[in-house]
Amino acid sequence: MNKRKATQIIRGQHAIDGAGVHLRRVLGTNNIADFDPFLMLDGFDSSNPKDYLKGFPWHPHRGIETITYLVKGKIEHGDSLGNKGVIRDLECQWMTAGSGIIHQEMP
Repeated sequence: MNKRKATQIIRGQHAIDGAGVHLRRVLGTNNIADFDPFLMLDGFDSSNPKDYLKGFPWHPHRGIETITYLVKGKIEHGDSLGNKGVIRDLECQWMTAGSGIIHQEMP
């Protein structure tokens, strides 16, 4: 395994995704080539429910793996394969999109 040294600290940029969720996008902007094979890393940390309550309604993915790690709170997940569940404090969900899947994550 090749080791890499940290060359910079990235604070992230404010972004809005899903149905209006306010987040901090750390990876997935113009710096994507620096972090191959990762495509995106978002952080959510708000005490204002308006920043996140609309969640991430049904949307597609293909050819990627998504990882949701929840520090505190609860997110309901569902997908087009019929899988559903709740992600809670300090839990992780790993989804393989394969040739295509539609899913949602809602607070």
